[in-house]
Amino acid sequence: MAKTYETKPYTVETLRIIEAIQAVPAGRVSSYRDIAGAAGLPQGARQVARILHTLSISQNLPWHRIIKANGRIALRPGAGQELQIHLLRSEGVAVTDQGTVDMDQYGHIPMLKWRS
Repeated sequence: MAKTYETKPYTVETLRIIEAIQAVPAGRVSSYRDIAGAAGLPQGARQVARILHTLSISQNLPWHRIIKANGRIALRPGAGQELQIHLLRSEGVAVTDQGTVDMDQYGHIPMLKWRS
């Protein structure tokens, strides 16, 4: 007999991170750090990366819009960097061939509804 598992609901922090990622509009990028900060987790950049890795497909998250705070794509060449560059360029974001974006021009910090 197959064992069944009950899926646990997402934590409040996870839901806030998901909301912040979804709030980054097409043609803009945000950093892992800024997403974490918008979700009320100023030290949560790694948690943002984990959520992107595990929930991007199931939650239809625009993962390609999240990059490092220094404007660099975190993925390495051959490990998804080319796809991320392609997706960002298709939205009008200027990305160098090395995977760098001008955060002053394209950066976006989400403002979540739950924050005052």
